[in-house]
Amino acid sequence: MSQALPDVGARARAVSTPKPRRGFTPLQLLVLGLFAIYSLVPLWWMFVTIFKDNGQLFSTFGLWFSSPSHLLDNVRKVFTHQDGIFPRWLLNSALYSTAIAIGSALTCATAGYAFSKFQFKGKNALFSLILGTIMVPGTALVLPLFLIMQNLGQAGIPLINTPWAFILPSIVNPFGLYLMRLFWDAGFPDELMEAARIDGASEGRIFWQLGLPLVRGGLVTVALFSFVAGWNNFFLPLMMLNSTELYPLTLGLSVWNNTTTGTERLYTMIVTGALISILPLVLAFLSLGRYWQGGLSAGAVKG
Repeated sequence: MSQALPDVGARARAVSTPKPRRGFTPLQLLVLGLFAIYSLVPLWWMFVTIFKDNGQLFSTFGLWFSSPSHLLDNVRKVFTHQDGIFPRWLLNSALYSTAIAIGSALTCATAGYAFSKFQFKGKNALFSLILGTIMVPGTALVLPLFLIMQNLGQAGIPLINTPWAFILPSIVNPFGLYLMRLFWDAGFPDELMEAARIDGASEGRIFWQLGLPLVRGGLVTVALFSFVAGWNNFFLPLMMLNSTELYPLTLGLSVWNNTTTGTERLYTMIVTGALISILPLVLAFLSLGRYWQGGLSAGAVKG
């Protein structure tokens, strides 16, 4: 009789334990479907539009192809309009975004290492202050940054209308610093660092050769999101750059859109250029997917 009681209790617990639900409810599927439509329809419209000319754009159904196709003609116009300035804008965006990604990743890695592994006065207060800047919209900082760059120019350090006026402010990434501190806390044990110091390794060697390989996922995650932010930035280069030759894609396509008139309709050409500008971002996410996905998952667990 005494042996039956545990079995009854175990059976009762098994019955009372809720089974995990599989799949989605109809309401969840409806919400996910609406979000999918909201996200994918603009992309589909862009893809369909690059096969049309301006006349077909306004005379045919917007979400389907038209005949004949004008894809090659639209691509040719994008790369030859205004003496072929679009490739220059594409190269500018690639150079600016790559510099921002590398600079932001290294800056966040070094600052995160300092906050994670060293003790200094006001450490927590300073870190909280830096995190608080995440709440400040980036557009609110553009005018103060422009005035700073202008004052530096008057002091003999000309930065306005140079790539550095766009790159240097974009390197600052408070969220990247937060993420890298999480990776340093969990991915690089203090015991390993102390063992390296006992063996005579310098602080620089510990950081570059021992620590950075262990937080590679965080580095790639910060670099990738910084690259995307730099690639999509519009307002900062608008304020800092005056020369058309220095424009990134976002600013260049905006100039084309503003110059579109009744006699020079560039709608399909602009859409084609916008779709081409998305391709590097897609390739970056696909090629670095195993790093940034693991980085986000690890950061969420470590946070």
